[in-house]
Amino acid sequence: MKKKFIATILTAAMAFSMTACGGSADSAAVAESTEETSEASETTESTEASDAAETTESTDSAAADSAKAEISTVTAGKLTVATSPDFAPYEFYAVDESGTPQLAGFDIALAGYIADYLGLELEVVPVDFDGVLMELQTKSVDLGLAGLSPDPKRESIMDFSDVYYEGGQSFVCLQSNKDKFTSLDDTNNSEYEIGAQTGSIQVDLAQTNSPNADIIQLTKVTDIVAELIAGKLDGAYIETAVAESYAKNYPDLCVVLDVPYEGATGSAVGVSKGNEALLKGVNEAIQAAKADGTFDEYVAIANEQASGEIIEGLIED
Repeated sequence: MKKKFIATILTAAMAFSMTACGGSADSAAVAESTEETSEASETTESTEASDAAETTESTDSAAADSAKAEISTVTAGKLTVATSPDFAPYEFYAVDESGTPQLAGFDIALAGYIADYLGLELEVVPVDFDGVLMELQTKSVDLGLAGLSPDPKRESIMDFSDVYYEGGQSFVCLQSNKDKFTSLDDTNNSEYEIGAQTGSIQVDLAQTNSPNADIIQLTKVTDIVAELIAGKLDGAYIETAVAESYAKNYPDLCVVLDVPYEGATGSAVGVSKGNEALLKGVNEAIQAAKADGTFDEYVAIANEQASGEIIEGLIED
């Protein structure tokens, strides 16, 4: 009986000893198992987060495609844009190496970007500046891109996009006459003939700042520049970027005065009145082009092209 009890104790002691010796191995196994479970959990969470992000992106893309599908245009599948190609660097004809004039300018490039963004084919309709306003008023085109200022007076005939380019206004004259115009007060003289483009806000600026002068309205900026160089005009009101572009190409010209403008500043896209889906799409495209730096590239390229051989004004077919 005593021997049996001792054997039992020894058996128990051996069992305890084996358990004690195997403790660290078992703990390591448990730890390893826990770590594997944690890693698996993290992998699952990462996959789920990735899937959620892809789902969100897919949903956003689908929503964007749906919004674009709601856009209606004058001609199905096309984005018809009116422009006035006498307004470098906004829009003009650049002469390529073969001597062929091609529509250029950052307005034209932006029109192409908007069309691509909306999944439409671009069709450009070159007209005089007042023709751009008429085409929009009659809803013969979808958009007008012609350095348009979002003037409240025009809101009855078109909607305006967000401003895509911040410009300014200037008074221009010949280098030989710049001493005559030290301030805008000097332009307000009944002996002077002052030019401005028909239908533009520059007409309002001329009438505001030079009411006593003879205001000569001409259809094209090119005509205004030609009259200035010929000495038939004493000065003219021209949008600053355009005035600076002409001054580079015609050294006789001088951008002599900045002209304050209290109305809406900058340039916007004219959108066919009441086409809210198109307006929304245009604003999204403008935001995208500005956010990724594309529009800045358009401006740089247009300015470079405008300093080369160009043609401004309508070209007869």
